[in-house]
Order: sequence, then structure tokens, then C-alpha cells
Amino acid sequence: MDRILNGKEASKKVKERVKKEVEILKEKKIEVCLAVILVGKDKASAIYVKNKQKACEETGIISKTIELDENIKEKELLDIIDNLNKDKKVNGILVQLPLPQQIDEKKVIDRIDDLKDVDCFNVKNIGKLVVGENCFLPCTPAGIIELLEQKKIDIKGKHCVIVGRSNIVGKPLAFLMLQKDATVSICHSKTSNLEFFTKSADILVAAVGKENFITKDMVKKGAIIIDVGINRNKEGKICGDVKFDEVFEVAEFITPVPGGVGPMTIATLLKNTVFAAKIQNKL
Repeated sequence: MDRILNGKEASKKVKERVKKEVEILKEKKIEVCLAVILVGKDKASAIYVKNKQKACEETGIISKTIELDENIKEKELLDIIDNLNKDKKVNGILVQLPLPQQIDEKKVIDRIDDLKDVDCFNVKNIGKLVVGENCFLPCTPAGIIELLEQKKIDIKGKHCVIVGRSNIVGKPLAFLMLQKDATVSICHSKTSNLEFFTKSADILVAAVGKENFITKDMVKKGAIIIDVGINRNKEGKICGDVKFDEVFEVAEFITPVPGGVGPMTIATLLKNTVFAAKIQNKL
């Protein structure tokens, strides 16, 4: 049995569904458009934006990329977002993080119209997520759920341990897992006896940004391992938060890095953009 949770293959299925929905909307004279704002010359951010552009092209979504100088003033960036909020041809707005120091990330995120916030970062959409209202789903957490469901892994009743409490992955994933009837524990840098929690996990999610942080002795045999980490090792190769080769020996299923969670994040972004187009056109 294949024990690799292949995000590349799973994301293809999501993108196929998105492409069909985009075609249906085109028949109704509706063009789906995603606007991405990239500030500065961060190499990793530039690669992510290119991957998003490619995924948009594959599914028929119009991709509008706005590249800005790293010294841009906060007000200028907020004015650009205001204009995109008003632009009826733009359905989704995404500001690539991180932003330069002179810009308040929270202020920028919350400036995006909540009906165009396809990353599900602003407080309105996070609030809807917490209380279980219909809204955009945060891309990485929702991508993880999709990946598990495509593999027909039952989440209900499982103990899900999330290592990492970020607003982008850890916290929103906890609420999505609760909605799927999992029992959830969130661990972080101040957690005492971390191994006690990780060894009790049926589903273990590593999202701390530390190379090879999760090792074989921290994992229960037969656990499902989701590695959200993207790090570069001494050789310059991309690797995750999980020591893959040794944890693979005891895991029932495991995501690789790269090729696991990453493609699912982008696929969910496209899904959210189509959802946004439907909402804005009252469909």
C-alpha cells in the first residue's frame, strides 16, 4: 500500500474540479481573476508567486501580479489594495508574505475586502471559521484536510496533535480538525514534555519551521504524519520539519517535502478564488 500522501497527485484532482467550474462561469460571461501583490525581491516569495501564476493558467483563472519596490510606503500599498477591492473584475486578492519591516502586516491583511480574502487571513473570515460559518477556508489547513479525505483517512475521533500555533497553519487547522470531530492538542515552544503529546497522536502535524524537528522516537507506530515545514538544509536542499527517512519506518501515512502539503495550498487558493467569484456574482 502506498504510504506517501502525494500532494502533487491530490492537487491535480482539485485543479480539475476548479477548471470545470471556471469553464461553467465563463459560459455565464464571468471571468475569474486572482490579483497577487509581491513586495520586494525575496526569492522564495517570487517562486511561490510564479507557482500560483502557473496554477492559474492551468485552470483558466486570470492571474494579475503586481510587483512593488521593497521600499514602498505602507499607505501606497493600502491604496493599491483599496483599488483592487473596488475593481469588480478582481475576485481574489493575495498579498505575499512576509512584508518589509516598514509595513504592518496585520493592517494590510485586514484591509483586504473579506469577500476577496482568498487566503482567509483577515479577522472577519477567521472569526467565521471559528464559529463554523460558511466562509473561505485557510489554504494550507484546508489543503491538509483535502489530502486526508482523498486518501479516505477518517478524521473523526482521532487525536490530532499540531506542533506549531501560527495564525496561518496551527490555529486555523485546529478549528478545521474540530469541525471534523477530531480531538485536538496544540503544542508550541513552551509545551512541557512535547514527546508525551506527539507519541499520543493519531495524526501528527509538524508546522514549526525547524529542520528534522520530529524524529522517529517522537512518533507513535501507525501515526499519520503531516509535514508543513519548508526548510533548507546545509546542502541547500528543501526539507521539512520531520526527519522523513526514519519517521517513514513507523508512520502509516506521511507527506513528503517537497510535494506534500505545498501543492495542496495552491490548489485550495484556486478553489477559494472560484468561490469568491460565485459569491460576488450572487451564484
